[in-house]
Amino acid sequence: MRSKSWLLPDGIDELLPDQAAELESLRRHLLDMYASWGYRLVIPPFIEYLESLLTGTGKDLEHQTFQLTDQLSGRQLGIRADITPQAARIDAHQLQQQGPTRLCYIGSVLRTRPDGFSSSRSPLQIGAELYGHAGVASDAEVLCLMMETLRMAGLEQLFLDLGHVGIFRNLAAQAGLQPEQESELFEALQRKAQPEIAELVSGYGLPLRQAQMLNALADLNGGPEVLEQAREELDGASSEVMAAIDYLEELGAELAACIPDVPVHYDLAELRAYRYQTGVVFAAFVPGQGNEVARGGRYDQIGEKFGRARPATGFSADLKALMMLGKRARGELPGAVLAPASRDPDLQARVRELRASGRVVVQELPGKPADYSEAGITERLERAGQEWVLTPVQDGESS
Repeated sequence: MRSKSWLLPDGIDELLPDQAAELESLRRHLLDMYASWGYRLVIPPFIEYLESLLTGTGKDLEHQTFQLTDQLSGRQLGIRADITPQAARIDAHQLQQQGPTRLCYIGSVLRTRPDGFSSSRSPLQIGAELYGHAGVASDAEVLCLMMETLRMAGLEQLFLDLGHVGIFRNLAAQAGLQPEQESELFEALQRKAQPEIAELVSGYGLPLRQAQMLNALADLNGGPEVLEQAREELDGASSEVMAAIDYLEELGAELAACIPDVPVHYDLAELRAYRYQTGVVFAAFVPGQGNEVARGGRYDQIGEKFGRARPATGFSADLKALMMLGKRARGELPGAVLAPASRDPDLQARVRELRASGRVVVQELPGKPADYSEAGITERLERAGQEWVLTPVQDGESS
């Protein structure tokens, strides 16, 4: 039985010409937009030493990273599953700037398991990171840039989910939870499994007030009114918890200026990338998709293992997923021009002129007539006296 050698592994995809052209157009527009905001492009390597990829917050990616042995050094290499740690390495070790640094990137990543709505293991990750500023202003800037990215990709009816990992982290510390207890409670909170949460908290033997606050977390989600509710439900929590609630409120006010038409949903039990993030976390959604279309948050101190800890915030998305979901206005491109298989100097000059103006010119190959419909040919070059002129092709016509 012959193997189907043309099949791709599960979760690995490819783009055909029309999709590739659409993706490239979106990529160029987004990178130009990032540049207009002051974000400079970096291109990290697809593969590097494993300890670099999994350093610090990147350790959370270990199970998503393909690993192999370098035949030159004998050291373990990893194929990147996320570009964020690489950008942090560039900021901390390569650039070493004193002021805020804005970087953007786009590149393929490879994951051992599917991630995201498209079930792809090979997303084209696009994102932006802002280093060197700790505060609401930088989180708001990154969030507004993320939403502008989604709008430019043609996504509609966006809504935003905001959380802060400091709330649960500090409540767990205040309750004196052991690491394994914190981990199991974290898992239950992600599922909003109220009976399981209550059972776990009851088994920890906590003082009544601390147990009440942990139990309340799963219900603290909704509009801006949830923040005031949280102050009441979590009364008696540490100052760090209250500061995190205040931070979310201030961030919401900042966002009202740049994305007033985007509904903001607060979820104080939202702990996306809990071990990866250090502060605010956020994700964007569209109707009909259970998974986020873009996500990000604050991950201060990510550069510590690279020799320079800096505040950091950023976002990322899968450009292929954005292209598939988006409804971008696409103008009609002019069809291709067919040039005869001739080395006539005047013809070649005319071909160069047309290509320089942005037209697609396909040179016919001897003995192999072009198929007009397959090549998208709408005109052809024909000699008229001393000149080569464009002549429309008729429907159904072929060379």
